[in-house]
Amino acid sequence: MISSNVNLTELEILALDSELNVADGHARQELSDGQQRIIDELSTLFQKAAMQPIADLERTAHRTFFQLLGQHRYPVGDNAVLSCYASSVAMEILARSLVTTSDAVGLVHPTFDNIPDILRGVGLRLVPVEEEPLHTGDPALAVPEGVGCVFITTPNNPTGRVLSARRLAEVAEVCRERDVVLALDTSFRGFDTRAHYDHYAVLEASGCRWVVIEDTGKLWATLDLKVGLLAYSRNIGLPIPKIYSDILLGVSPFILTLVEHFAEDAANGGLSDLHAFIAEGRAIVRGVLGDVPGVSFPDPDSRVSVERVDLGHLSCDDIWDELHKRQVYALPCTQFHWAEPARGDRSLRIALARPHSSIRAAAEELRAVLLAAG
Repeated sequence: MISSNVNLTELEILALDSELNVADGHARQELSDGQQRIIDELSTLFQKAAMQPIADLERTAHRTFFQLLGQHRYPVGDNAVLSCYASSVAMEILARSLVTTSDAVGLVHPTFDNIPDILRGVGLRLVPVEEEPLHTGDPALAVPEGVGCVFITTPNNPTGRVLSARRLAEVAEVCRERDVVLALDTSFRGFDTRAHYDHYAVLEASGCRWVVIEDTGKLWATLDLKVGLLAYSRNIGLPIPKIYSDILLGVSPFILTLVEHFAEDAANGGLSDLHAFIAEGRAIVRGVLGDVPGVSFPDPDSRVSVERVDLGHLSCDDIWDELHKRQVYALPCTQFHWAEPARGDRSLRIALARPHSSIRAAAEELRAVLLAAG
């Protein structure tokens, strides 16, 4: 049985050494030929990082990464984009900044539980923003009364839903009118071309106060050598640079160099190859599990590197112990539904950034457990 006190990251840690780890959303697939060539040149890249000014390396890495994903109007200038060890560090900096001016945040529901944990950890009260009203209907419903910030994950984890350019503009306009900060976590942007419109152009045109958290760690299997990026508007009115300096000086210039070269490889065809790879992994999961009685896939249009599996009448607790006996690790969706955990009791999230042989083996084991329990 899964303890209600265990968070998703703790469950991911349990899975790290298993061959059938389809829990965490980090990139753990095999390197492409182009990526392997970059790794073969690590000594040269290290020397480059040691010799060039850090500001130049950071500027180049930012430009290459943002432009890869269609973000041409990202802010440029001193401290306009802050490099962090990880996106969760960027979230911590944002949370500590928000609590200086606000006591409540509207947060998309469901989403990965470390986001509500970080926000609550600094004393912020959370108001759920359900996905349906967020994406459709009156945009004012996406901005609850009394909050100082609305936090949206797009593409969302675990559902894969993407906030369209038109909808982003509508929500940003409401935020401007109410003087509410609009925060976006776009860590899964790279997997879905529908999220490659220029968010920064839309946000700047709106005139609202905004923050965007980006992440390189979901895309490339670099053994968690990654950068989280924290970008914010000039009118943000929050002590983000000061709190950043309280936590870190900067990130490794070597990792910035690695990000630059992996982003260049992605721009030269690697990103399209990644999309095809993830799509094939999703097809394997759906093919293996699709005829299991009661099983369904609630996110048919998702393109991100995770897949939700609805278990029908079974709950995660019904199959958890047996999955662990077989060394299969996926994530229960209970904790994603941070405001109403019971809504996630009957679904699992499977990570797709894995070798296809591992995905198939994990799906086959899950199939056997479901058929036995059903």
